[in-house]
Amino acid sequence: MDTGTHIAMGIAISGLAMADPIVASHSATMGPVFAGIVLGSLAPDLDTVLKLRNNAVYIRNHRGITHSIPAVLLWPIVISIMLSFFVPEANFIHLWAWTFLAVFIHVFVDIFNSYGTQALRPFSQKWVALSVINTFDPIIFALHAIAIAAWVIGAPPVPTMSILYGVVFIYYLLRFAVHAAVKRAVFNTIPDATDIYIAPTMRFFQWRIAASTKTDHYVGRAYGRSVNIYDRFERKPLPDSLYVQAAMTDRNIAAFVSFSPIYRWEISQVDVLTEVRLIDLRYRSKTFYPFVAVAHVDEDFNVVNSYTGWIFSEDKLRKKLNFLEES
Repeated sequence: MDTGTHIAMGIAISGLAMADPIVASHSATMGPVFAGIVLGSLAPDLDTVLKLRNNAVYIRNHRGITHSIPAVLLWPIVISIMLSFFVPEANFIHLWAWTFLAVFIHVFVDIFNSYGTQALRPFSQKWVALSVINTFDPIIFALHAIAIAAWVIGAPPVPTMSILYGVVFIYYLLRFAVHAAVKRAVFNTIPDATDIYIAPTMRFFQWRIAASTKTDHYVGRAYGRSVNIYDRFERKPLPDSLYVQAAMTDRNIAAFVSFSPIYRWEISQVDVLTEVRLIDLRYRSKTFYPFVAVAHVDEDFNVVNSYTGWIFSEDKLRKKLNFLEES
């Protein structure tokens, strides 16, 4: 989920914490618990700072080790010890328990996005992504905002947040039902599909579609059970050339391949350089495919520059690559 929703969830969980008599009756514990819950709701996304290094490192590691089983166990301990240093009279066990719940819920809800997490590490490196909830879901955020506002104006926190999460639970069930209906509709439209990727959008009944058969890739959108296919690309293996082999060793290309399960490729000449471009088919936006990886290879099979990330115009991509080459 996005940062704003994680913060809202942290505040809502703080309301639920008032059901704990130790938290509700002991002011020295209440403050640290509230702080621990909010910090725990944000801590797993600390790896966002990796974006300051480069996109390749960020793509390979975001929602990786910081969302793993060891991290879920470690974050609450670190946060609780830190807060206990400032408020030593706080009840450590209750502080740890509620902080643990906040961290666990953060990682748990991220599983339902299309990006997913490596929540099963170290037992599995697989990305777990159920793709039923958009990274920012306006309905989930609005429900939290309404519940928090009700608490602020005097509604009892425990019943209010209990109702909130009862409604959110039902909403998740509805999203799973719609997701299953969309998948059946895609199979009806493309009966020979071997791989189907369905990603949510901010609109309840609209979903992004990418599917592959043995011969083609298809890209479209689903509106309820109606599937519209916008693009069709012949499915071809990458050429076995020295230019491609050189490009595939580049860190940006390698990061893209590790993240993207369905993409097409283009090879072209840019001045004296050979451009190898990989294009993720899951994120079509107004005829444009913004998530790409590009490598420029010279005549000696050296990668001169490369980039991976979100680019919404060809001009911006050229400027980015020229900047990297100059630097």
